[in-house]
Amino acid sequence: MSKQAVVLGAGFSGLAVASLLQQQGWQVTLWEKNPEIGGRARLWSHGGYDFDMGPSWYLMPEVFERFFALFGKTPESYYGLTKLQNQYKVFFEGLPSVTVTDDLKATKALFESFERGGAAKLEQFLAEAKLKYDTAMNGFLYKDYRHLGDFLNWTVLTKGPGLGLTGSLDKFVGKRFNDRRSRQILEYAMVFLGSSPANAPALYSLLSHVDLNLGVWFPRGGMNGVAQGLARLFSEAGGTLVTKKEAVGLIVRNGRVERVQSADGEEKSVDLVVNTADYAWSETTLLQPQWQSYPAAYWNQRVLAPSMFLAFLGVNKQIPGLEHHNLYFSADWNQHFKSIFETPAWPQNPCFYLSAITKTDPSMAPSGAENLFLLIPAASGLPDDDDFRSDYLDKALRHVEAVTQTSFRDSIEVQRVFSQRDFQADYHAWKGTGLGLAHTLFQTAIFRPARRSRKVGNLFYTGQYTHPGVGVPMTLISAQVTAQVIERSLKP
Repeated sequence: MSKQAVVLGAGFSGLAVASLLQQQGWQVTLWEKNPEIGGRARLWSHGGYDFDMGPSWYLMPEVFERFFALFGKTPESYYGLTKLQNQYKVFFEGLPSVTVTDDLKATKALFESFERGGAAKLEQFLAEAKLKYDTAMNGFLYKDYRHLGDFLNWTVLTKGPGLGLTGSLDKFVGKRFNDRRSRQILEYAMVFLGSSPANAPALYSLLSHVDLNLGVWFPRGGMNGVAQGLARLFSEAGGTLVTKKEAVGLIVRNGRVERVQSADGEEKSVDLVVNTADYAWSETTLLQPQWQSYPAAYWNQRVLAPSMFLAFLGVNKQIPGLEHHNLYFSADWNQHFKSIFETPAWPQNPCFYLSAITKTDPSMAPSGAENLFLLIPAASGLPDDDDFRSDYLDKALRHVEAVTQTSFRDSIEVQRVFSQRDFQADYHAWKGTGLGLAHTLFQTAIFRPARRSRKVGNLFYTGQYTHPGVGVPMTLISAQVTAQVIERSLKP
């Protein structure tokens, strides 16, 4: 009889690791707290609109291909994919907007228009970014780190100086480009990895290769469509998925989890537990103090990734002048970063991301309507009551209209705000963080929380808190590495 494994959380990492464990021979039950699967990539449907509630960029397609290949499958077996020709539009404060396409020659010409020699600079920058990306993919993203020696392998030791493990991304880009538009396009992705360019290692310039060389893709049905595909894979493997099933405690005896308690009173006997729910909450809530590898004091000293002010907007008309992905960068975006990481406060004149998914997939809204998703990064732990939300949303929408030179507030027929207290309530997110731990030098690789409990022998972790960190592709990689560690450590 197969041994019993319980995976907590049906986000990307949970769905992925559950299928991998089922493949190894475990009998896997996947518990999801919420009624919907996908974790932060849930789908909210209302009034004919289908809103992706979290991740909206499909990047690093080879990571998805590599995962599905483990089952002899391809991503296209589970969801359709479209490469975006117009990857995103950027609105710069005080300067004309630009559209970044999948035509690298056009992108080089764009950078040349920003500054003399910009095309040649970008070509060299992207060559270095590709080297970093290839080194990361082959050298350390798909690895487990338990000791510093694990990280200081031959690849890191020989290529380390060129990888940018110590200097900041902001300084690295600033030494090569003068125009703020060039710098902002090459640095903005760090926000979605939960850090600022000033605090992130220059290693993360590899994201420009992901962006400008590999391109931006769209999965049919949005990112929740990917989650649905992963759920189907798990079902085909013979696993059991249970929604509205919240874990409230792990009963440990003799250094092993013996039973998992649920909010509805069930106690399920287990041989293995893999937690993909919020790492900080799980350690400090599900476990008694003597079994916690990382108590509250540890988490209170970490640099948290931003939370977010999200607004899902159904607009009963089409809005010209937008692309599928739209970004706004203020002239002094450092003020926004300071409000996140130095002096926590809700940002004024905030940078923002605006998705208009209906530009690519009109089926996500009623005919002739627009589906908008607004994201403003903000510090974790800020006030978030109803009065604040109403006031801030009004200011934010006026801000978006002014930046994009559009008018849509009077045409909004579906509206929902999702912010700090929702992240806490729906995902048990530590202090309302949207992404977990920020990607700083001392929260990278070996310095991220371990994927195996130091005190409980059959308790493992995967997801955005563990190496390699934040982002959908990273959580898939994390799931694969955790499954490999389990396979070496325990037998079903």
